[in-house]
Amino acid sequence: MATSIKNKIKSIRELKNYTQEYMAEQLGVTQAGYSKIEKGKTVLSYVKLVEIARILEVSVEDIISFDSERYFNSFNKVIGNNNGSILINTEQNSTTLKLLYEDKITLLEKLLAKTESELERYKEKHGPL
Repeated sequence: MATSIKNKIKSIRELKNYTQEYMAEQLGVTQAGYSKIEKGKTVLSYVKLVEIARILEVSVEDIISFDSERYFNSFNKVIGNNNGSILINTEQNSTTLKLLYEDKITLLEKLLAKTESELERYKEKHGPL
């Protein structure tokens, strides 16, 4: 597996705020097994790459062409404020930031639904809390 692909997968996963545990669960492998993919210690088949792209909600082409330097450089620099906030000045950056937050909201909604489902299964198995 090309070094750049593993780094691109990791960068996109981190941008989406997905954990290795989440990715591993979605792929049906252990966290250690998934970690080997990102470290390049295992051969990444095209089929597995397609699965990863599906989980990350991007295309294989998006992974291959992802350029983290270009992506991060498209954001404006932090403009001398002391409270740690980042100022975004362009419409394109604002749209990109909005999409990232929407991805996080979607992930949180999925996690909430999963938690609620697990709680229901627990209640069915062990009775009401």
